[in-house]
Amino acid sequence: MTAPAVTGADPHAPYPCPVTSPTPDALLGPADVRELAAALGVRPTKQRGQNFVIDANTVRRIVRTAGVRPDDVVVEVGPGLGSLTLALLEAADRVTAVEIDDVLAAALPATVAARMPERADRFALVHSDALHVTELPGPAPTALVANLPYNVAVPVLLHMLETFPSIERTLVMVQSEVADRLAAAPGSKVYGVPSVKANWYAEVKRAGAIGRNVFWPAPNVDSGLVSLVRRAEPLKTTASRREVFAVIDAAFAQRRKTLRAALAGWAGSAAAAEAALVAAGVSPQARGESLTVEEFARIAEHGRNEEQGQQ
Repeated sequence: MTAPAVTGADPHAPYPCPVTSPTPDALLGPADVRELAAALGVRPTKQRGQNFVIDANTVRRIVRTAGVRPDDVVVEVGPGLGSLTLALLEAADRVTAVEIDDVLAAALPATVAARMPERADRFALVHSDALHVTELPGPAPTALVANLPYNVAVPVLLHMLETFPSIERTLVMVQSEVADRLAAAPGSKVYGVPSVKANWYAEVKRAGAIGRNVFWPAPNVDSGLVSLVRRAEPLKTTASRREVFAVIDAAFAQRRKTLRAALAGWAGSAAAAEAALVAAGVSPQARGESLTVEEFARIAEHGRNEEQGQQ
């Protein structure tokens, strides 16, 4: 696989369009976003979940809620036209943006250079699909802050947390229902695979709501902020992440069934599943939605032990 293209902000690059609207600062306002999109021939697409933030107060609120510090190296996924990127550059030491769209990726460095020339050398653009990014230029990222495309929010979030263990703090804006699922606690009706897998890496909580009118085009769903603070110590388990995630996937693939039945395929039989559950201190009649990530890890450990004992 070819390495993703990395671009810096060239202070001499031509700005994509003459912005005529009065701006009190370097951030993009509603008129700026529309003019820039028109100049680039960009029309937000549902396919890529593109809804551009047009409110400077909202992006500053996101940066503030994320707790971005002057020494942070921030990675942003899906920067679009650069609304959040510019706000992040105001607060962080460095910002690396990952953008898959060809036109947006080509334009963003010039936008940064034109609107925030004094910070242009602190910006890098990686032109790639975030799901395929395995390395980033410059110092290791300490924070992830992003308005994630709704259709790939969870896979992107989990991939970034797994690939870049240096990310200590994350704040993502996602569809409100996805935010609820990510931050759900055991026993909740919306607790599921995203909840447990996110909790493998971090302490997760809802961090606010975002109205529809701060986007262009306005989405037909509400948005929410989710904060993830990486665990100071990794989860104590002898099972690997892959082994634990396999149990989680199996448990929720048939979430209406008891774990004895739902994990039968994973364990090899219902009896083997029951043995692993009992050894892990989990009731075979329980359902996945009632278990913590620690309990899933114990099941993974004992399932592996059962398998080794039969060999």
